[in-house]
Amino acid sequence: QLHLVESGGGEVQVGGSLRLSCAASGRTFSEYAMGWFRQAPGKQREFVAAITQRGSSTYYGMFVEGRFTISRDNSAGSVFLQMNSLKPEDTAIYYCGALVRGGTYSPSSYDYWGQGTQVTVSS
Repeated sequence: QLHLVESGGGEVQVGGSLRLSCAASGRTFSEYAMGWFRQAPGKQREFVAAITQRGSSTYYGMFVEGRFTISRDNSAGSVFLQMNSLKPEDTAIYYCGALVRGGTYSPSSYDYWGQGTQVTVSS
């Protein structure tokens, strides 16, 4: 079992920045690709970003447009999402997930999830 805990969410004004963290415990973190998803009220869970096991490749949702950066520290068992130039439409609960194999962009492929952290962007 891999246990994931997100942190770093909060309320920020338009154009501001937040850095989300996801701390993993319980299994070997470096065995998992990691992803960030988000879910706004009444909407489906949406792919935000993903990073491979060693951090050599990263993937982003089309809406990111260079504003977000995913990174990981395998020695610390953590994955991060730096979010800049935030917009009101970025308001959602952000979840990190761990993936052994399968489609990076599909939430159904992920094996473990954290409880989420709320991000609110106010205008």
